[in-house]
Amino acid sequence: MTLSGARLQQIARDTAASLADVSHGHPFTPHLDVWKVRDKVFLIVTDDDPDLQIITLKIDPHHGDALRRDHDTITPGHYLDKRHWISIGPGTGITTQLIENLIHTSYDLADGHHPEQS
Repeated sequence: MTLSGARLQQIARDTAASLADVSHGHPFTPHLDVWKVRDKVFLIVTDDDPDLQIITLKIDPHHGDALRRDHDTITPGHYLDKRHWISIGPGTGITTQLIENLIHTSYDLADGHHPEQS
């Protein structure tokens, strides 16, 4: 089953809200819901365009390359460094588990932890 854009964004918000030391707000524009850990951005939920229901998160560049190769709706990050950020929209293979895992990874990267070294 493919997640809708609204569902993808809600899973992202719920996952981010469950993590420690997280804050969120709209520091750039009212249409970008920005999530931070210790003042470092790890998730942006785009709310301004119903046709572009995406989330943008931090990623290891090699992992991001693989994800973009494997998923049509994962693209270089909107608004941010295209190498270290990806944007994800609804599509084939975009699952709740994938979104939750990628949010945890982004959170760890922003917080200075490197999960691949744990």
